Amino acid sequence: MPVLRSMTPADVPAILELNKRNVVKLAPLDEPRLERFREWTARVDVVDVDGAFAGFVITFAAGSAYDSENFRWFAERYDDFGYLDRIVLHEDFRRRGLGSFAYDAVEDAARPHGRLTLEVNLVPRNDPSLAFHSGRGYLEVGRIGDEHHLVSLMEKPL
Repeated sequence: MPVLRSMTPADVPAILELNKRNVVKLAPLDEPRLERFREWTARVDVVDVDGAFAGFVITFAAGSAYDSENFRWFAERYDDFGYLDRIVLHEDFRRRGLGSFAYDAVEDAARPHGRLTLEVNLVPRNDPSLAFHSGRGYLEVGRIGDEHHLVSLMEKPL
């Protein structure tokens, strides 16, 4: 049975390795940066399935000192919001409904903020993610980037 629990120090190597294997879809992450995230973040959670590391989720709330250009775009436009920075599932745990499970939990946590915001790659294009978010009710509210890297900035009112 899956649970979303707070990250522990023992989870750090698995988080860093999983991020590294998926860095083409994410931003790089090393231990100092992860520690900085823990200072700025609303949550760093691990998707745990019967004691096994199945992935991780990082979210921020309005007012955070997070230095992401995408986060700042939302901060300039909204007084209150939750921001999903990244969700990564381990290859061995994909296609089991864990993405929906994690999103349900993250959206519930962001509900007091009135919306959950995030970005999805348009260049390089991430069609499965675009379809997933559209199916969950996320709408594009802006774009940042150029012909080499472009993201769709999305929100879901909660």
